Amino acid sequence: MNDSHIYDGSESSSEFWHIERPLACVILGLSFLIGVPGNLLVIVIILRHIKHRSHTVVLILNLAVCDFVVLITLPVWIYSLADAWVFGEMFCKAMVYVIYSSMYVSVFLITLMSADRFVAIVYPFAMQNCKKKGVLLKALAVIWILAFLFGVPTILTQRVDDVDGKLQCTVREYTSDMQEVVCLVLETLVGFAIPFSVLSICYACVGRRIKQMTFKTKQKSATLIASVVITFALCWFPHHIFNLMTVVSVLIGNSYPEAAVRLDEVAQTGVLVSGALAFISSCINPLLYAFAARRFRSSLSESGFRKLFHYITTSTSPERTNEMSFISRKQSSQTDHSVQSTLTV
Repeated sequence: MNDSHIYDGSESSSEFWHIERPLACVILGLSFLIGVPGNLLVIVIILRHIKHRSHTVVLILNLAVCDFVVLITLPVWIYSLADAWVFGEMFCKAMVYVIYSSMYVSVFLITLMSADRFVAIVYPFAMQNCKKKGVLLKALAVIWILAFLFGVPTILTQRVDDVDGKLQCTVREYTSDMQEVVCLVLETLVGFAIPFSVLSICYACVGRRIKQMTFKTKQKSATLIASVVITFALCWFPHHIFNLMTVVSVLIGNSYPEAAVRLDEVAQTGVLVSGALAFISSCINPLLYAFAARRFRSSLSESGFRKLFHYITTSTSPERTNEMSFISRKQSSQTDHSVQSTLTV
């Protein structure tokens, strides 16, 4: 949504706008129709039917709340893209702030979810201490506070401006090139690169540990979480690629002005569709849960969801974790004993 260079009323920008706008409206409309009832169903089922919630289920609940808040803003964006922004600049800033803060909340929650699985599988006995000390609630508080803080730059830079003859809330206005580079690099590092580096390390360790287990319960839970992670990455990847293109165009603007203009045009060409694609990450999670719930009952039934979250809670409980760790260690010990016996013979 960093359209500070391109929408100047030129013929090329007008053409980009007319091509992207209908496609963006379709994507946003489908995201709203699927995501709002889906996330609301997840929230209601967890709050009403899951009394004893594991760390994973609590994180899924927070993620659903975050996604729901983002998705209920979509009718405003659809109207704006179909016609014009008529809600004033302050409301524009507030809406964009909500979306970017939610992006940070989502990626931090997914990172914490993966780190929680890492601890549960690699260091299972540590989970009991974490639960006793209320570490999860403290971590959630930190996540929401940090997300609100990292979203502040959008309040300072977001503007309502003329785009193809109509006001739109899609323009970011920076006081200098340095401010633009810092804001975009910070957004991509904190909102994508660093979290997914942590995720990669966690899942590499988890993958090695799972290969040593014969129980499949942990593997199924880890697979569901991995699908959430991969989907989020795919949906937000184009947005951050366009961010980096804009950064490069700014940095080479003085040395290679023609190349900078072309690169910026490429970045701005896909900005609406990549932004709309990012909303898909907020509506896709209930579909992933529904797919996982098929083994319990029909994919979108309340009872199927309820059994899925009960299943996640029981399979990721500290008691179950310790039992699996004991079995894994026992198997490892038996293997070592067998090897020693063979060598002795």
